[in-house]
Amino acid sequence: MRPIDSKRFQKRIFGDTDYESLDYEGKFRYVIERVFSHGDVSDIRECHRYYGMDKIRESLLESKFLPKRAMYLAAAFINEPIEKFRCYTLRQSNPTLLPY
Repeated sequence: MRPIDSKRFQKRIFGDTDYESLDYEGKFRYVIERVFSHGDVSDIRECHRYYGMDKIRESLLESKFLPKRAMYLAAAFINEPIEKFRCYTLRQSNPTLLPY
């Protein structure tokens, strides 16, 4: 893997974190989830170039939460059925909010 240029991912993807001190190797799952949730096609391509398909597949399949749009995009990107995603299984076990 090659070093990542912090300017490759747009700052808007990581709006609630310290963008300048983000650890791309140590927090790779977080980065991959954020790119698929908040990034665009060019960010996803850069993520693929940097992390590779195996690391992306592992991270997305084990993710506890992805927005519905990101979950379907990830399923198409890694060519896996939606039922294999942990976030899909968790969403099915609690489909609606409790009526309080």
